[in-house]
Amino acid sequence: MTALKTLCIQLYTPARSAEIADLFHQSVHAIDPALYTPEQQEAWAPTPPDHARWSERLAFKRPFLAIVEERLTGFIELDADGHIDCLYTHPAFQGMGVASALYAHLEAEARSRQLSRLYVEASRVARPFFERRGFNLIRANEVQRGGTKLTNFRMEKTLVPAEPDTESPDSHA
Repeated sequence: MTALKTLCIQLYTPARSAEIADLFHQSVHAIDPALYTPEQQEAWAPTPPDHARWSERLAFKRPFLAIVEERLTGFIELDADGHIDCLYTHPAFQGMGVASALYAHLEAEARSRQLSRLYVEASRVARPFFERRGFNLIRANEVQRGGTKLTNFRMEKTLVPAEPDTESPDSHA
């Protein structure tokens, strides 16, 4: 778990937009073809990545970035209403805690914004990740991308406000 020793979470900067688009593309195309076929992967993340479209999108979305030794290793997006639009980890860093660190940062940010719930359309790959973090399955979705069907899963998690600490050092008689 080398990544966690040097991993830091940063806010999006436009200088990283092409890197994010490339990471997205690499992540999708590294998915086991038993989960999503190469045709589905291409519909999801066309080759080559559309860097101009990503730059425009990211200027609005402003994701949180996972950086290890100046290298982008993952990103996650939190919309104002609690929607998690993207969570991707570079294939070389999967299984090292990058997505977990990104999610923990996002949930802390959501709580600081006093959001009452988070929701996501999780891929087959991401569904177990979100289930382990307390998300509940709402329904399966069939999405059309360029004439190709993709399946994802609508999931949500209620964020229970932290209980105030009612016990003070002076409360013991």
